[in-house]
Amino acid sequence: MIQVNIHEAKTHLSKLIAKVSAGEEIIIAKGNKPVARLVHIPEFKPKRKLGSAKGQIHISNDFDEPMDEFKDYMF
Repeated sequence: MIQVNIHEAKTHLSKLIAKVSAGEEIIIAKGNKPVARLVHIPEFKPKRKLGSAKGQIHISNDFDEPMDEFKDYMF
């Protein structure tokens, strides 16, 4: 765990974020008194819900029939 003052955190924020991404924890202090903690947030992946589009999609019975516009190109 690393402790830095606010000025140092502002100056080196991108470097501190790289360290946090690597797993370190950073404490930001004001006058040697800890006021904030910089930690890595795990990637959020919402759970997929099967059947969530049920009733919203309709496929017609002739969906795989050739379109009239392409009959000239058919063998």
